[in-house]
Amino acid sequence: MKNILIKDGARNATFSVFQATEDEYAIIFPNGQDMEKIEDLIERLGDDEAGRFLAPLWDRPILKRDAMGIHGTLFFDNERTQRIIPPSKREIDWEDSSINQAQRNLFSRYR
Repeated sequence: MKNILIKDGARNATFSVFQATEDEYAIIFPNGQDMEKIEDLIERLGDDEAGRFLAPLWDRPILKRDAMGIHGTLFFDNERTQRIIPPSKREIDWEDSSINQAQRNLFSRYR
């Protein structure tokens, strides 16, 4: 199972973690991505199919303290928050001005 952090605009800021199967994860995060916007997932799958596809995920929450790593982040409410993520949708591809030197050093080893 892969752990997905859900980032939304909720005022409670729970940012819950849910578990996805390997196949589910590959559909949510294609091409080596580890970040995805819900609107892009809906664009790929269609609104109804995305809803059906994500339904089992919501039945598999996991406590953050029990998660053995976060494998991907699914962003909701982007129209309001206007988050900017790398075009590649990979954590290691943040612009250097967005991260500190230690992150630059780490990410450069994985690009």
